Amino acid sequence: MGRKARRHAKQELRQTSNVVEFSFNDNRYRKEVLLIPRNLNQETYIERLLNPQGTITFGVGPAGTGKTMLAVLAAIKYLKQGSIDKIIVTRPAVGVDDEKHGFLPGDLNAKMEPWTKPIFDVFLEYYSPKTIQQMIQDNIIEISPLAFMRGRTFKTAYIIADEMQNATPNQMKMLLTRIGDGSRMVVTGDIAQTDKRDVDNGLLDFETLFNRFDHSTYVDFVKFNHTDIERHPAVSEVLSIYGDK
Repeated sequence: MGRKARRHAKQELRQTSNVVEFSFNDNRYRKEVLLIPRNLNQETYIERLLNPQGTITFGVGPAGTGKTMLAVLAAIKYLKQGSIDKIIVTRPAVGVDDEKHGFLPGDLNAKMEPWTKPIFDVFLEYYSPKTIQQMIQDNIIEISPLAFMRGRTFKTAYIIADEMQNATPNQMKMLLTRIGDGSRMVVTGDIAQTDKRDVDNGLLDFETLFNRFDHSTYVDFVKFNHTDIERHPAVSEVLSIYGDK
């Protein structure tokens, strides 16, 4: 379809079960949302993500295990089904070598973009860039640093809390207590990829507390390991070279 025709086409989504359709004929954005496991831990993780009773799901493990990708796919699935009204993407304001948001130009969305790009790479498989931008403007997708979560309660929302190995115990507790009616939360992270000491590591702290808890109804914890890495075999080899395997 030409640029002129596309410009005049309606950009509204028609939401059907597991399929996103646009008014213009672009097969790239008519994709069924499928969460297909490639190993046993991914199968367990997907079951937790899609469990109607499971409100908070932790996915913890090394890069390449699919923990963030599957969380985003579940968010898209719930949004299109109408189970939630919005998707919230958050993470601690810590990047590579402790780079902070203040050093980056632009508004908050622009400042968060380098750290949320892996998440939006998944969105781009199901929505056009223009639609994603409109969803951000309409507050259907919200991008926010972890510090901005304080004092809020989220209802009928899906919260993706990524890279949470950089959160403190107080930040983790604050985030987990923000959840409200009709909401779900996925917390992802890799404890090996943090400089925080054990006592300051919110992800490790919660894992320790969770393991001591007798029975959990609403919180699930799924741990991935290097055998679950589904990226190029070179990723696993690099981790071996670094002694992380």
